[in-house]
Amino acid sequence: MAETSTVIRSGASASRRYASAAILLFGALLSWLCYVHPGWLPFWAPWDFSWPEFLGTAFPLWWFLHGLALTPPQARPAPVRCAAFLLGLAVIYAVLQTRFDYMAQHMFFLNRIQHVVMHHLGPILIALAAGGPTVKRGMPAVMRRFVESLTVRTVLGVLQQPVIAVLLFVGLFYFWLIPAVHFRAMLDARLYAVMNWSMVLDGVLFWVLVLDLRPKPPARFSFGTRAAMAYATTFPEIIIGTVITSVHHDLYPFYALCGRLFPSVSPIADQQIGGIIIWVPPAMMSAAATLIVLHAFVRHEEALAGADASPASPPNLAEV
Repeated sequence: MAETSTVIRSGASASRRYASAAILLFGALLSWLCYVHPGWLPFWAPWDFSWPEFLGTAFPLWWFLHGLALTPPQARPAPVRCAAFLLGLAVIYAVLQTRFDYMAQHMFFLNRIQHVVMHHLGPILIALAAGGPTVKRGMPAVMRRFVESLTVRTVLGVLQQPVIAVLLFVGLFYFWLIPAVHFRAMLDARLYAVMNWSMVLDGVLFWVLVLDLRPKPPARFSFGTRAAMAYATTFPEIIIGTVITSVHHDLYPFYALCGRLFPSVSPIADQQIGGIIIWVPPAMMSAAATLIVLHAFVRHEEALAGADASPASPPNLAEV
């Protein structure tokens, strides 16, 4: 039995090494094609290859699939959860690495779609998948030890405190919309990368915390706290979207400077459409997340009531 376990572990370790090498080689090929023969690349390929963004989606995808293969069939997440995880990764990749990223740099409303996907839609899908244990199972041991280290757990413990998490979630969304900050970020490639990464990472950290649909424990906070966190983000999103939509002068001249993708769309119209995108979809997703958490709470209470009412339960002395 011990020999069988050793063989299984050795095989898993070898498959991780081969997969890692394949990912790096494929990334190198994409990078070379992107800069030498961009016309050969399909629509899903990067228009401006970025190693951090490529590895940030390729490795989690591989770890999830590998972890899924290592999970006993009876313990595997439901197909709908697997689909949610894969779709969440796919939409984040699509707005960061495909030609959509180029388009988002030439229209304000497309840039807003990009940020809503990075900060809300993609992370919400990943959170609903509850794929953390599966991803960890597929990680190499050194990476698993890192994410489980005291340092990482301490940092996450601070960032995921309810008040801090809400302020960080709303604050980053607001910060990158400050006209002077936005202008600088769109001109500076390094700051642009920081902006995008902050959106994705903060979105994942926030929604994974809020949309943990288990009771406390093992969830860190109660259903009420998590529902309040999701609800608390709704009105700031509505406010900033309303303000941007209502302004009748160009707040974001970067897009006029670099040339709009659709010249027929005026700067004010572009800005107003972007304001509506900031206003409506994020608020709707935050409201939906609130309802999802409350629904999980109701189901948990019903399950407890059903367990108490079952014949196997001890009699309620108050009713005797």
